Amino acid sequence: MNIVVCVKQVIDTEAVIELDGEGAVSLEGQTLVIDPYSEFAVERAVQITEEQGGTVTLVCLGDAGCASALRHGLAMGASEAVLLEDDGWLARDAAEVAAALAEAIRPLGADLIMGGWKSGDTAAAQVMGRVATLLDLPLANMATSCEVVDGGIRVLCEVDDGVEASDLPLPAVVAAQQGLAEPRYPSVRDVMGARRKKIDTRPAAVPDGSGVVVLSRELKPARTGGRIVEGAPAEAVAETVRLLAEEAKVL
Repeated sequence: MNIVVCVKQVIDTEAVIELDGEGAVSLEGQTLVIDPYSEFAVERAVQITEEQGGTVTLVCLGDAGCASALRHGLAMGASEAVLLEDDGWLARDAAEVAAALAEAIRPLGADLIMGGWKSGDTAAAQVMGRVATLLDLPLANMATSCEVVDGGIRVLCEVDDGVEASDLPLPAVVAAQQGLAEPRYPSVRDVMGARRKKIDTRPAAVPDGSGVVVLSRELKPARTGGRIVEGAPAEAVAETVRLLAEEAKVL
């Protein structure tokens, strides 16, 4: 089975975000990692090829520094990697990213296309759906399970108040949610082996013009301290309700 996985590089999700003088997210001193949702997709793709045979090709839109995310995926067991080089990738909107990815994926003859249902930085949750639309393929979104069954795939996807089970023909697009697979920790040998693998670097086919332009950003305000309501349980509950209604105005 030929599986293509869309990968993104993001700032470590545990990092404290800062803005530069122009209001953009500062990357200075930050640890850049493979996006967690991309990582779920890579792991399940590798597992499927271990079960069924085949190859896993990673595709990433980014600059030269994004090679580290691809090498992490190669260390996890992916076979090949393609870097769609674009120095302006951080300013691209979802439509531009999806168009560039779809253009690169189209000639690869993928049986299955995977990626994260959203990214850990912007959380826009649009790219994989747009890729599926551009390639005219069925989409399983927020997938928590993906199995190859009778030449197709059986997926479980999170929906409001439940889980949706679907059987999709191949080729198809699967957008990974947390729980799809537990990413492995590559061994030192795997990491060293990934460094020797060639990354196919090519210019990104990004369409002209952007549909979305970010005008400004601002950090969330610092959290203020809470309030402890003293007294007997009945009195404390009554006072809490009063505060919620009169001060917080949420009741």
